[in-house]
Amino acid sequence: MKRTCYLLVLAALMLVAVALPVSPQGQYPIADKVAAKVIEKYQTSSCQQLAAMKKEPPSGPDAEMKQRAITFLKQDAQMRQYFLDKVAGPIANKLFECGMIP
Repeated sequence: MKRTCYLLVLAALMLVAVALPVSPQGQYPIADKVAAKVIEKYQTSSCQQLAAMKKEPPSGPDAEMKQRAITFLKQDAQMRQYFLDKVAGPIANKLFECGMIP
């Protein structure tokens, strides 16, 4: 769970770093790109790599970026839901395959 949060926060951080334009259709193109990268990271990482990421808490600039991303996600509920809807399934599936969630 911490690993999932860590990657989601890093992805959200990318959203903070770049202006997040919202199209008239309600889409979040930057969120789509970041979600694709997060999903790719999970799909291409081995279970051992994912376990190692879980054990390594962010430090220094990563910790600050994580906090900024959490704040950003808390402030924009629609974007947060959109982003989480995109990444939750693939992440949960990989964690299940790795025996990291029941």
